[in-house]
Amino acid sequence: MICLSLQSGSNGNCVYVETEDARVLLDAGISGLQAQWRLAAHGRDIRKVDAVILSHDHHDHVRCAGVYQRKFGLPVYVTRRTMEAAIARCPLGEVPDVRYFRAGETLRFGRLCVETIPTPHDGADPVAFVCTAGNGRLGILTDLGHVFNGLSDVVASLDGVFLESNHDVEMLEHGPYPRFLKERIRGPGGHISNVEAADLLRSSAGPGLKWACLAHLSEQNNNPRVALDTHRRIVRAGFPTYVASRYEPTGTFVV
Repeated sequence: MICLSLQSGSNGNCVYVETEDARVLLDAGISGLQAQWRLAAHGRDIRKVDAVILSHDHHDHVRCAGVYQRKFGLPVYVTRRTMEAAIARCPLGEVPDVRYFRAGETLRFGRLCVETIPTPHDGADPVAFVCTAGNGRLGILTDLGHVFNGLSDVVASLDGVFLESNHDVEMLEHGPYPRFLKERIRGPGGHISNVEAADLLRSSAGPGLKWACLAHLSEQNNNPRVALDTHRRIVRAGFPTYVASRYEPTGTFVV
């Protein structure tokens, strides 16, 4: 299984996952042209993608789903509650090919299985993802709300993970956000911090976990150096840790 983040953060999210017989995009928060060009730079054709799967209704994950459908013919997989909330939140335009699933259901595309894991994030019906093909298990674990029951077991099962590491606690506390937004971010429906993400990896990563790519970093309340330094201090020495950019794709990862 091959994967890469096309972009990660509050300005737009999209992850590409490929197996021998399937290709999917997880979330549609960047423009169709950006997704097309960034995949093409890695030798991939967006028109050969089998599905766009949406995690929740926030604009940085769904706003371009209609474009992916109309321009490239990609079917959109989403829970009904998420789609209803997304339509109310974003000008999606016509999305004629919508395929509904229930949170907790496993979707199948050839040999690729995509498990949808309900999260306590403050969307309408949010999920995270675990992609499985053969013996490889990849987690796309962002917009988590908090470290909820069962999340440790998920992490323990993975071979690679894109893991939310949204904010530095001190940067958030002393940063420019209004108090209500700070409370939302660190509340039970918001985002997990660098320390929470690093503690989760330290305590739960199994022997098969080959790498972690830190995702959904805040522009105002975090930066890649701070996030990496925190993880390197807490997680075991030498563990391969990367950062998904808010502005450009990562390289490819293998699971």
